Amino acid sequence: MSVHLWIKLVHILSATILFGTGMGTAFFMFKAYLSKNEQAMRITTKTAVMADWIFTTPAVVIQFATGLWLTKELNIPFDSPWFIAVVSLYALVGICWIPVVWIQIRIRNLIADGESRDSYRKLMRA
Repeated sequence: MSVHLWIKLVHILSATILFGTGMGTAFFMFKAYLSKNEQAMRITTKTAVMADWIFTTPAVVIQFATGLWLTKELNIPFDSPWFIAVVSLYALVGICWIPVVWIQIRIRNLIADGESRDSYRKLMRA
């Protein structure tokens, strides 16, 4: 398999990991919250934050790097409307993702400190 196909495969896999981890952690945190089980929330938030560090953060970096590599390899100008749109959407998603990570960490810390469900209700709604 050529280098181009390997980079393309890694790019697609990183996109899958980004989407899958994001949806998975959101789903399980929401289900744990709805269960009103503090132990479930403690375990789920701890795991969600860990998943972001282990899977999502590296996938974000890999997605960006392989995207740049593919753009250069395909001779797409960095000032083309397509590239500008892609980078803008990537930045928009990042701007949405960073507060979610902060919220997950904040909820995890509140629960670890023994705070009640009321202390993180507004964060879960956000």
